[in-house]
Amino acid sequence: MVNVTEFTPWAGLGGGLLIGLSAGLLFLLAGRISGLSGITAGLFTRDREEIQWRAAFIVGLWLGAIIYTAVTGHIMRVDAPSSLILLAVGGFLVGLGTRMGSGCTAGHGICGVARLSKRSVLATIIFFSTALLTVYLVRHVGRWS
Repeated sequence: MVNVTEFTPWAGLGGGLLIGLSAGLLFLLAGRISGLSGITAGLFTRDREEIQWRAAFIVGLWLGAIIYTAVTGHIMRVDAPSSLILLAVGGFLVGLGTRMGSGCTAGHGICGVARLSKRSVLATIIFFSTALLTVYLVRHVGRWS
């Protein structure tokens, strides 16, 4: 089993290259932004063509993890040292934030910043600043877990 907190620069570089390649190809070939919250939300439309490519994208994410596990024999393990209530509240707040910010870190941070979108650069700064502040408050000030 692989601990996801280990420093693995080559795996990170490879993963980053694959994310960039897939986001670039989706934009070049389909004219779509690779924002996961928007892709997932679009699954709930009545347009069959929209549902098909979005479902294929989501299935591809799962297949990537399955293929990685099959090829390497490593199962990625994520430990969440928090209560179920805190995880649920956090998940709700992330979902709310993606709706309020008109996208997620993938759409803004990867695709928007690459397109030099001022809105996306600002959104990404806010995402990461909020994440840093939240970790500090939860782990060091409040000591919630």
